[in-house]
Amino acid sequence: MPLFYHDTPAEDIRLAIWQITEQEDFFLAKVPLSKVIQHPHKRKQHLAGRYLLAFLAPDFPIGEIAIADSKKPYLRDDKYHFSISHCGDYAAAILSKTKRVGIDIEIFDSKILRIQHKFLSNKELDFIRQEKQNPLSLYTTLWCAKEAIYKWFSFGRVNFKENIQLSPFLLKNDGCFNGRFVKENTDAALLVRYKLFQKISMTWVSEE
Repeated sequence: MPLFYHDTPAEDIRLAIWQITEQEDFFLAKVPLSKVIQHPHKRKQHLAGRYLLAFLAPDFPIGEIAIADSKKPYLRDDKYHFSISHCGDYAAAILSKTKRVGIDIEIFDSKILRIQHKFLSNKELDFIRQEKQNPLSLYTTLWCAKEAIYKWFSFGRVNFKENIQLSPFLLKNDGCFNGRFVKENTDAALLVRYKLFQKISMTWVSEE
């Protein structure tokens, strides 16, 4: 049972990371495949994310998950707010009964250095250059943070450079920093929590 990480950081928030080593039948015994996915590995990622929801909340109604126009999975009755992420051989999930949440995990990969200008503002890039921190870990965590905030927002059509703003911080093994989402009638201050592992970065946000 490769539960990679599990935490209850607040009374009404649960999250976990699963390292995918099992065959597909392991997950299918617990959760159904809700859509046709041709690629075998993507199919296992999909199943592992839903398996984690059932692990975090045994009463989670997996069969009632709907997909919004923004491609965000959700429950129509809002019994749980939740978010799922996967990369490589890892899947992550977070849920809450009362708060909108977003989570993202990413494997450290040098390609993030080549696309920095696509998701970071000039102000954010200046902060990175001044701090002289490990660029791969920092860029990956900032990308994760913006993805987590995007999932928290849940309505799609977001410009990562303009709508999601991240404040300077000193990257450690785990911690938090301030973020802000600004778009049309939404102006929300958010606290981004993060944790670094040997191969991956994880970030998550919730309504305060």
